[in-house]
Amino acid sequence: MAIAIHEVPLSSGSKAMPRIAMGTAAFPWPTTFDTTRDAILHAIKIGYRHFDTASVYSSEEPLGEAVAEALRLGFIASRDELFITSKLWVRDAQSHLVLPALQKSLRSLQLEYLDLYLIHFPICAKPEGPPLSLSEDELMPIDISSVWASMEECQRMGLTKSIGVSNFSIKKIEKLLSAATIPPVANQVEVNPLFQQKKLREFCIAKGIQLCAYSPLGARGTAWGQNWVMECEILQQIAKAKGKTLAQICLRWVYEQGDCVIVKSFDEKRLIENLDILDWELNEEERETISRIPQRRGSQAMLFISENGPYKSLEELWDDEI
Repeated sequence: MAIAIHEVPLSSGSKAMPRIAMGTAAFPWPTTFDTTRDAILHAIKIGYRHFDTASVYSSEEPLGEAVAEALRLGFIASRDELFITSKLWVRDAQSHLVLPALQKSLRSLQLEYLDLYLIHFPICAKPEGPPLSLSEDELMPIDISSVWASMEECQRMGLTKSIGVSNFSIKKIEKLLSAATIPPVANQVEVNPLFQQKKLREFCIAKGIQLCAYSPLGARGTAWGQNWVMECEILQQIAKAKGKTLAQICLRWVYEQGDCVIVKSFDEKRLIENLDILDWELNEEERETISRIPQRRGSQAMLFISENGPYKSLEELWDDEI
């Protein structure tokens, strides 16, 4: 029996967003087509309805195949039962490239529309070249006014039900809002107990922007992640006392902040464990203890990782902390 996942309404008034999403970015990129497709298909079977992808993840095509197969097998009656998010990569973050990029994603996904389309990062790169092989001299500030106008046009065309951003700071969102006709409905950023994003969350709530949390476990095992979250003694003690895994403590904490939680595992057991956060809660003492954990800036918030290490000038392009 599929598990029912709570939803949150979006300011666009379109379909509500399921509060738990399955992330499809796997490191190292890409995983095999069959592995990704089969994991997503199993996730649909057990109750996941929100799937997060991006053009750069190489997971749009297997996600599209999994959706088609889920329809054939009767796991879902209609594509409308799913909430699909994808993202505009930095090489396409120019006004004239937004529509072609979205259309390419839709072809890969075998879909007529997305539920949410995000600007992946508040920066731009020269359009030529491999997606992930970015040299520092290719990076440049994004013309957010013109790019967002193109995002708005995609929504008006019905190619995406809602539009939003990812990895945007308060300052970047304020700049976007000053030029926007249609405001963003969501901001997808790294959130976990060691990078709690309190100020950003307060700002987004005030502006009617849903915060979506990626790397709720700190992205351990990736080139950009850290072990800080999974090795945190405070979280380990709470998990032991609660009879839960440390991962479940982190996911439940993010869930209790009101964020949409993006979980990432292709393991069938962990896919189920990641949903087992809905029928219990942290107590007040546990919440207070987690709120006092010393904070450390997250992994992708300020850095891209290249073969030669982090780009030193990216902070200047971002021009403020997320």
